[in-house]
Amino acid sequence: MVKNRFAAPDRSLARDSGKPGRDCPLCPRLVEFRRQCRAREPLWHNAPVASFGPRDARLLIVGLAPGLQGANRTGRPFTGDFAGTLLYSTLLKFGFAKGKFEERADDTLTLVGTRISNAVRCLPPENKPIPAEIATCRQFLISTIEEMKSLRAILVLGRVAHDSVVTALGVRKKDAPFGHGTKSPLGPLTLFDSYHCSRYNTNTGVLTEAMFHQVFKTLRAFLDGKP
Repeated sequence: MVKNRFAAPDRSLARDSGKPGRDCPLCPRLVEFRRQCRAREPLWHNAPVASFGPRDARLLIVGLAPGLQGANRTGRPFTGDFAGTLLYSTLLKFGFAKGKFEERADDTLTLVGTRISNAVRCLPPENKPIPAEIATCRQFLISTIEEMKSLRAILVLGRVAHDSVVTALGVRKKDAPFGHGTKSPLGPLTLFDSYHCSRYNTNTGVLTEAMFHQVFKTLRAFLDGKP
C-alpha cells in the first residue's frame, strides 16, 4: 500500500511567512475544488503550491496557477505537465538550473539564482482563476517579492501573471504594458514578459521554442550585465 504523506496537514493560514497554509480558506470556490480533487486523488499534493528556488535569487518567474496534472499533483511549480518540460529545459539551457529534470518534485533539478512562483497558489477549475481569487492571492505574491532581497528581474508568463505582478508592485498598467519579449524597467526591478509556455500556446504557434529561448537569452544577458 502506498503511504499517504499528506495524512497530517497543517491547517493554519501562515500569513506571517507569506505562505498560504495547506487548507487555506480564503477562496471558497478553490476550497471546494480542492476538496473534490482530494476525494478523487488522495495521494496528490492538492494544496497551495509553494514557491520553488532560493530566496536570494536575482530572478523570479511568475506563472498563472498550478496545473491539475502538474503542480497540483506533484507539489512543485511547473512539474508534471507540458509547460514545465519546456520551462525547465530552457532554464537548464541558459544556466538558470542544474541537475536533471524528471517531472517529479524529488528529482535532482535545482534552480540557480532563480525562483518560480504563481500568481494564484491553488488549482482553479479549468485552469482559470477568477479576478477575486487573483486579487485575494496577491498578498502571497507580494510577500514573495518582498522577501527576495537580491531580486533584480521578474519574468511573467502570460498576461494574467503580468497584471497581478504589476499591481503587486504598485505600478500603473499603462506604464508597463504586456507584450511578448517586452522589458519594463520599474525602479530597482526590471519586468520581462513572455507568452505562457502552455501546450495550447505552443500547439497553436502563439509561442515557439525559439521565441521562448530568446526571452531567456535576453534575461541572461541582463543579469550578466551585458548590453
